[in-house]
Amino acid sequence: MELHNLKPAKGAVHKEKRIARGEGSGHGGTSTKGHKGQKARSGAKWKRGFEGGQTPMHRRLPKAGFKNINRVEFKIFNLDQLRDFVELAKTNEVSMENLSKFGFCKSSDQVKILARGEAPSNLTVKVRACSESASEKIKAAGGSVETI
Repeated sequence: MELHNLKPAKGAVHKEKRIARGEGSGHGGTSTKGHKGQKARSGAKWKRGFEGGQTPMHRRLPKAGFKNINRVEFKIFNLDQLRDFVELAKTNEVSMENLSKFGFCKSSDQVKILARGEAPSNLTVKVRACSESASEKIKAAGGSVETI
């Protein structure tokens, strides 16, 4: 087999359907569009979600819930997770910059500390928010908490 012997598979190549070129073409008359109706007219367009006059899905479904645009989403860390961070980072300072530098969160995340687990000793925490019980545990272990 050589390049000049190659040919497309049987049925892969066919003539273009030339519509509206007279009855003799086999595609005259209604030009393959059927009889009447919106789809037979020129310039027929449908809006997104149009369902043929039936009430569309986005109007049939109930509108539920409420999304508060002022809500602050926090990235949550517990004290046992901070222990893992301290071991990995080999530093006792937990700040949003350090957490993002080591891939624990994004630099744009707001960080909150919760109290599950035991606090590492001599921990310095500088984050957006900290629960009272977590703050007490950190201070009891000889650390300090600063909310930014």
